[in-house]
Amino acid sequence: MTGTRQSFTLDDIIERYKQFDLDDTRINFAICLLDSQEMIGDLSILDIDVSNKKAGFRIALHSKNYTGKGYGTEATKLAQKVSFEELKLNRLELEVFSHNIRGIKAYEKAGFRIEGVLRQSLYMNNTYSDEILMGMLQEEYYK
Repeated sequence: MTGTRQSFTLDDIIERYKQFDLDDTRINFAICLLDSQEMIGDLSILDIDVSNKKAGFRIALHSKNYTGKGYGTEATKLAQKVSFEELKLNRLELEVFSHNIRGIKAYEKAGFRIEGVLRQSLYMNNTYSDEILMGMLQEEYYK
């Protein structure tokens, strides 16, 4: 869904998480089931720009078994709470590809609005997808 073409080894993933941990413009969260503490996904508030009071957002559930059950929605709402109430940001933004219909609907349900489209921005599996830019403002969060 993200357009990633690269495969990662476990060592690659561990090294990347170490780098993320040192990045003070990023906050990373694990999405875990409450009863078993099993990690089912992750999300990040990234590219935090304190001067302009904005940041990016990304989320991933690691298996289709966990989609459609509200886990992504709950995690997104918690990320919005951190972004707007704790970090006092004015804007949270994301990019999503047009083939990710479920993601687009979930972001709209969480209050994000489509702000622009980069037409045919991704070519994968012999198909073009648009890159959809979405955002949410602090005032919209508090409504």
